[in-house]
Amino acid sequence: MTEQFIGEPIQPVGATLDAARMSRGEPGLPRQFRWKSETIEIARVLRVWRETGPCRHGSGEAYVRKHWFEVLTAAGARMTLYFERQPRGGKTRQRWWLFTVEEPSPGETGTTAHESTAADNNSTKQQ
Repeated sequence: MTEQFIGEPIQPVGATLDAARMSRGEPGLPRQFRWKSETIEIARVLRVWRETGPCRHGSGEAYVRKHWFEVLTAAGARMTLYFERQPRGGKTRQRWWLFTVEEPSPGETGTTAHESTAADNNSTKQQ
């Protein structure tokens, strides 16, 4: 598999947002989202982490800027998504972004036993 940079906004399918994450003050990772003209289904969360940055108003506090998710799709692609806490300016103010995609090699579907075990061990790990 070769990882490709995408850097494009995605549209979460509203009824599929993770309410448990939202109840903890985190963004609700959608189980499905639209990218370009297709609907992508997330089969498994492989890894979760946060990106922090200093306060923009001079205090010494650090704030979460982005929530990152490495996921495996139902079609077997590995994708890296992120949610921006403070969306960029402009008219659309997108919050969800597709950062990278790794398509499965021909004949490859889903995860191997090793990847599955690693995914189960890291699914709630935060870096």
